[in-house]
Amino acid sequence: MKSFLLLATFLFLTACTPKLDWRSVQSPQEGYTTLFPGKPERMERKLPYQDEEILQTLEAVKIDDDIYSVSSIYLNQGQVTLLPKLLNQLQDNPLQRAGVDFSTAMSSDASYQMADHQRRATKDYFLEFRSGVVVQQSMRVRWITQLNQDKGAWIYQISVLHTAPTKVDAKKFFSEEQYANFFDEFHPD
Repeated sequence: MKSFLLLATFLFLTACTPKLDWRSVQSPQEGYTTLFPGKPERMERKLPYQDEEILQTLEAVKIDDDIYSVSSIYLNQGQVTLLPKLLNQLQDNPLQRAGVDFSTAMSSDASYQMADHQRRATKDYFLEFRSGVVVQQSMRVRWITQLNQDKGAWIYQISVLHTAPTKVDAKKFFSEEQYANFFDEFHPD
């Protein structure tokens, strides 16, 4: 009987444990604060781009079928002229994989809040990747550019990639609270 009670207590506590462990993540070196549904891993890499080396930082966490991620790239004052072409290249990659462009991609108007509580307009894109395999992928992605006082600029890509055996309606699926929280709580400095 004692072991049954211990097992029942364990199962009850496990069932009550939330799947998502929301935590505030401050990234002062990348100029943002955000809310992740678990402890993210951090990776850095240097991207060769037009005879420059540009540092890209990625913070990401995988929860079940979803990868929540924030990618940031800083362009210093001497590199800021690269911003339009680099941003275009970053945006083209997932759009092309989904077989769409800005005019045909499913999107919605959105906004984000700066650290000083100012709201700014942006756009979210809902992508469904076509593949011939059993696994289906869809993504909600947002790009934000932020000019700095030092005349440099940040490029942020906030996204959730969902991979599962069944297709989802990306716009409806990613409008659920757990995904909305991730996007709504991203605050650049």
